[in-house]
Amino acid sequence: MGFFWTIVTLLAALALTWRYLGSYMAAVFDGRVRWLRVLERPIYRALGTSPEQEQTWTRYATSLVVFSGVSIALTYLLLRIQGSLPLNPQRLAAVPPALSFNTSVSFVTNTNWQNYAGETTMSYFSQLAALMVQQFVSPAVGVAVALALVRGFARRGSATIGNFWVDITRCMLYVLLPIAFVAGVVFVGQGAVQTLAGPVSVHDALNGVTQTIARGPIGFMEAIKQLGTNGGGFLNANSATTFENPTPLTNWLSIYLVLAIPFALTYTFGKMVGSVRHGRALLAAMVLIFGVWVGFTSAAEHQGNPAVAAAGITHQPAGNMVGKEVRFGDTSSALFAVASTSTSTGSADASYDQFTPMGGFGLLTGMMLGEVTPGGVGSGLYTILVYAIIAVFIGGLMIGRTPEYLGKKIQAKEIKLAGLASLVMPLAVLVVTGIAVSVHAGRTGPLNSGPHGFTEILYALTSQGNNNGSAFGGLSGNSPFYNVIGAVDMLLGRFGIIVPVLALAGVLAAKDVVPESLGTFRTDNSMFVGLVIGVIVIIGGLTFFPAVALGPVVEQLSHGRFF
Repeated sequence: MGFFWTIVTLLAALALTWRYLGSYMAAVFDGRVRWLRVLERPIYRALGTSPEQEQTWTRYATSLVVFSGVSIALTYLLLRIQGSLPLNPQRLAAVPPALSFNTSVSFVTNTNWQNYAGETTMSYFSQLAALMVQQFVSPAVGVAVALALVRGFARRGSATIGNFWVDITRCMLYVLLPIAFVAGVVFVGQGAVQTLAGPVSVHDALNGVTQTIARGPIGFMEAIKQLGTNGGGFLNANSATTFENPTPLTNWLSIYLVLAIPFALTYTFGKMVGSVRHGRALLAAMVLIFGVWVGFTSAAEHQGNPAVAAAGITHQPAGNMVGKEVRFGDTSSALFAVASTSTSTGSADASYDQFTPMGGFGLLTGMMLGEVTPGGVGSGLYTILVYAIIAVFIGGLMIGRTPEYLGKKIQAKEIKLAGLASLVMPLAVLVVTGIAVSVHAGRTGPLNSGPHGFTEILYALTSQGNNNGSAFGGLSGNSPFYNVIGAVDMLLGRFGIIVPVLALAGVLAAKDVVPESLGTFRTDNSMFVGLVIGVIVIIGGLTFFPAVALGPVVEQLSHGRFF
């Protein structure tokens, strides 16, 4: 499928998804899909709760944090006793403590960062019962937080923001499971491997060599890997291998699944607050930035590899094909990469370490913007709403009025919480990157020297701090230092934003709506879209430009040209 038709069909599919999936999710989370309730009632009875038992923001946050903590502990335990559990045809031993800690934190925080090769480290039981379970649960947690913030805007004088257990149950039962099942059937039908038969050995009699080929329950894991913006693959080569991503159709489907729910949630937001125009404004901000980043990165990859040009091969008509699949090409690989890094997915169908310096710049800065274009499942919506609140505050100052968003006054408490949520990720990433480049254990990680080696460190810790999980490559991350500091980075990047967002939801839900007047600052028009984009780009640029200048920018300039 050519790049042009990939874009056209993708836009058409996402346009339909935005309207119909967004509307369906609004009905699900509002409890209006009554015929499905028979499926959820046994779960509520087991949990001792019900949709009528709503929670304050503190109870909601406590439930989320406790649930995530228990999930980390259980995942860690399963990885540590892997050798004694079933579905282990390769008889793989227990995963080491530091790596188990990093991996359990990674999958519970929706990061899916992998400091290991899945086919030689994880048993089938670990892949299914520990990691794949979290690939359903962690995106549901992100959606729950987004719903809580949406209810904060939609409700008046309310002390509650919903029920955490109800929100994650409905998200998994009615959204993630059915879509992932259908997508999984397509992946397997196209040739993605799905078996519990264990690896197969192939003997090459001519050369006297025996090769062991890893297999496993890959196809259905691939579906939720993409749909839940997880990114953690069964195999080390991720979506670059035919076992996970066998055809151009599955490559297109992967990009579609990554973007589907994050984009559709803007329509869900509009329906739930009673103004689809406001959801459309957020969608426009997401699409405009995403489109610019796709164009920029695709153009950079189509220029050819400067290292190859330096070797005397100046004519590269196919663009930079180093580290890319010939069946996908340079531009489709760039589209996949931007979709992956502009969400919290992190899956890859090419080697990002072998992108051009400015191509890598596009991927790195896509994460540095806070992953709001469109961001991860749930996390993209609640993060862009944080930026929207900051934009409203700035707009209110410009016209000399108390800022309002959807009729809710944005005052000191709201802007402090929004400011805190927007700064946690940059602070976490920059601090841990500073530590990594300052100590011996951190400097021994990258396999390259100079600006490219620095980019490898910066990219890894940016990816983990943004709960993205994509690997630039070239970094030996499976060390006690990087396993521990990466886990801390992921925890801060996840819960350091979630807790202020839930507090913000509680504050907003308790407020009454202020009637619109002639002086009210419009928050559903093109001017507001531009203001939101400006806030996103300025916050990302001011915090990360010095670090980026030391990495991909310096590397690009070392080739004698900027682009």
